[in-house]
Amino acid sequence: MKKRWLILLVLFSGMSLPVHTQITDVTLELQAYPTGIISGVRIERGFSGQHAVHLRLGYQFIDHRDLGVQDDEKGQGLGFSLGYKRYFRPEFRGWFLGAKSDIWWNQINWTQRPGTITEVKGTANIVVLQPTLEGGYNFLLGNNWVLSPSVAFGWELNVVTNGREVGQGSIILAGILIGKRF
Repeated sequence: MKKRWLILLVLFSGMSLPVHTQITDVTLELQAYPTGIISGVRIERGFSGQHAVHLRLGYQFIDHRDLGVQDDEKGQGLGFSLGYKRYFRPEFRGWFLGAKSDIWWNQINWTQRPGTITEVKGTANIVVLQPTLEGGYNFLLGNNWVLSPSVAFGWELNVVTNGREVGQGSIILAGILIGKRF
C-alpha cells in the first residue's frame, strides 16, 4: 500500500518537470455507458507541453438489466483510475488520445427468473479491472476553465468474484469533464 502512495506522489509532484510547462486540472467527471453511470473527481497533471497523467476517484451506478449473466443485475461501487493523455496541440488543449485503467469494488444485487415462483436473489461482490483507450477534445474557457467531452472503449474484467458470476465484457463510455485549471 505504501508503494502505491509513493508512486502517486511521484506522478503528481512534478518536482522534476520544467515549471513553465506544468498545469493541474481539477475536474468533475461524468461518464455514461449502456448499463451504468460513473461520476468522479479527476486531477490531471500536465507536463512537457503535450503530455498529462491523471488520477480519478469515482463512484458508479450499474444496471445490467438482462444484459449480464443473471436475468437482472443492479449495483454500485467505488473505484479509481490512473491514466495518461497525449494532446496534439501545446498547452494541453484540443484533441487528445489516452489510455487508463480503472479498479472498481462493486456490489451487484442479482435476480434470476424475476416475478416467478422460482425467483432466486443474491449478491455478488466483485473487483473489476477496466482498461480503456479514450479520445476527446479539451476546450479552454476563459483563463482557467476546462470543458472536455470524450469517448472511451475498453473491457470490464471481473478479476475477483465472491458470489455468482455477473456481467463483464466490452464497454464504450461517453464522458464530459468540467473544472478548473491551476
